[in-house]
Amino acid sequence: MSTETGTATGRDASRIHNIGYRSYDGPRLGRAYARRSLFSQTLRGSYGLGRSAKSKVLPMLLFGVMALVAAILVAVSMATPDASKLVVKYTSYAIYLQAVIGLFIAAQAPQAVSRDLRFKSIPLYFSRPIERSDYVLAKFAATASALFILTGAPLLILYVGSLLAKFDFVDQTKWFGQGLVSVALLSVLFAGLGLVMAALTPRRGFGVAAVIALLTITYGAVSTVQAIAWETGSEGAVQWLGLFSPITLIDGVQAAFLGATSAFPGGEGPGAGTGVVYLIVVLALVAGSYAVLMRRYRRAGL
Repeated sequence: MSTETGTATGRDASRIHNIGYRSYDGPRLGRAYARRSLFSQTLRGSYGLGRSAKSKVLPMLLFGVMALVAAILVAVSMATPDASKLVVKYTSYAIYLQAVIGLFIAAQAPQAVSRDLRFKSIPLYFSRPIERSDYVLAKFAATASALFILTGAPLLILYVGSLLAKFDFVDQTKWFGQGLVSVALLSVLFAGLGLVMAALTPRRGFGVAAVIALLTITYGAVSTVQAIAWETGSEGAVQWLGLFSPITLIDGVQAAFLGATSAFPGGEGPGAGTGVVYLIVVLALVAGSYAVLMRRYRRAGL
């Protein structure tokens, strides 16, 4: 009797209640849509769009500095008597403004990845059709695109200003194209390195410090040793020392293949042969950054 009563009570306790959820019969947008959405969200977030007003201050300020300096250089070029070209080369602009670019990637790379790690939302992403490679590609592409906007917009201002000043159209177009190739390579390299450093820790402050250290300390150290090598007569070592800093890598590639004037001591950048080594190192760093991010999110997604 008690057994029958217990069974009946168990059946009553295991009822299924309809709480009103409805099935979804609409289209399934799939991985491609999720990847595009993640790319768009990250790119917009890099400039504070869709976020609080405080989040917009730094990226917009840095973008404004990049654009304002370009506009001033255009005005100076127009005001210079008998000027036939801009006072700065397109390929040199990012080298001169590297501190601004470094601050931007140091601030925005952690914003792109650290919050997901800190709040442990990565498994939620991977519970959907999106896969690890989709997440990494979207974040990588969005960060590189944000950097390309930051570095490419000033070059566009320089180009438009040069045409308004009636400088030679063919030369300016050629140099403008070389500048775009240079900043595109810089954007991909800096995005990969910045994301790797930021993804190592869920703490945004540590990520910012790590990115700044990677970009500034390596450049300062390499530039110092290059100057010492030049002063002591070891000119041949200068170009090889440039392989150990991200910004000098870009300097070397554009000096070798894009007709740029090198910022190395003495203004002598690597030749075409050494430039191939520079290019291989840049591509290896980009591919290595992607591989490290894939490995990082293999663990984070568990």
